Amino acid sequence: MFKKIGIIREGKAPPDRRVPLTPKQCHEAMLQGIDIAVQRSPVRAYTDAEYTAQNVRVTEDLTDRDLIIGVKEVPLDMLMADKAYLFFSHTIKQQPHNAKLLHTVLDRRITLIDHELLTNTKGQRVLAFGKWAGVVGAYNAVRAWQVTTEGPLLKSANACHDRAEMDLHLAAVQLPKDLRIVLTGTGRVGHGAMETLDRAGVINVSPNDFLQHTFDHPVYTILGSADLYVRDDGEPFDRAAFHADPRGHRAEFLPFIKRAQIYIACHFWDARGPKILSAEDLRDPDIKLRVVADISCDIGGPIDSTLRASTIADPFFGYDPATEKECPVGKPGSITVMSVDNLPCELPRDSSKSFGRDLMTFVLPHLTGDDGEGMIDRATIAKGGKLTGPFKYLADYAAGGSV
Repeated sequence: MFKKIGIIREGKAPPDRRVPLTPKQCHEAMLQGIDIAVQRSPVRAYTDAEYTAQNVRVTEDLTDRDLIIGVKEVPLDMLMADKAYLFFSHTIKQQPHNAKLLHTVLDRRITLIDHELLTNTKGQRVLAFGKWAGVVGAYNAVRAWQVTTEGPLLKSANACHDRAEMDLHLAAVQLPKDLRIVLTGTGRVGHGAMETLDRAGVINVSPNDFLQHTFDHPVYTILGSADLYVRDDGEPFDRAAFHADPRGHRAEFLPFIKRAQIYIACHFWDARGPKILSAEDLRDPDIKLRVVADISCDIGGPIDSTLRASTIADPFFGYDPATEKECPVGKPGSITVMSVDNLPCELPRDSSKSFGRDLMTFVLPHLTGDDGEGMIDRATIAKGGKLTGPFKYLADYAAGGSV
């Protein structure tokens, strides 16, 4: 299929420092006969010199490339007509801010392949940054705890060279023996958060032990759907039925935040589903909760303290349960919220290396050779400027991007 691949410079603001392939991964692909060129960039986590050191051609001009790969949405002025692109387009849910992007793709006869849609024959996604959201989100939860308790503040992950440096800072933290942390979600994000807590010396315990026992060391528990939700009709919980349609269920989360000082949210939330942490829960005088690290960051979703997305530069804000409004961090009676929605960007070298390895292993063979499994076809939103069959529903959305 594609034999000449270009790695585009990320153009969104604020700059995203991640890359789809690291210098060593590009070199590995070149040894397999794939022609790769990398567009110059002053901001990416891997420098131009690192690519050059791996004999990768660094250039400003990608006009000779068959396929151009990036991470985030490509700015309209960087989209070249009659080319193929692979990046996270954030268009399949008809996100209003990207209607112009899809309109431009169609207008310039572009073939658009989306990272989010790349799946194996079982329908499972093969590319994601979710683990790294969990890794950094849990680290930020510890930082939020320090801010709340006015302790010494850890260096931000974004200021660390890589995860190894971040872990060194984390290892130096002395967490209180009575610290209790509860997580929701057992997928990629949850497992990333667990890695960070494990490295911080926090011990994993079962949900039942978390509620029933006392400990002389910091502990955390992680709740899957069967631990968190019950049916309104009193019948036994059916995980498959819940994930097919979460209506008719409620969350029983209050007992956990009566024990936990930190809540780390790593779950996937269906808009039809119930609240997990309501404003009423947050007003309960018996809760111990001081920090909510909402990695999932569903604004207006299941956690009422998530009033907005915060930023890497300014990751924390206060939530006042009495007024249900934002307040200064540390205000008496408030809860510190961390709701950064682009956490993997804080460890761009590590998250890029992990993402690039999956791209090399699971996707590149289909992009550059036989796509007998149809992986690339399934992930192609537009081909030559025309929406493919499964995505024709986006026609009106794209047309709206012309105004």
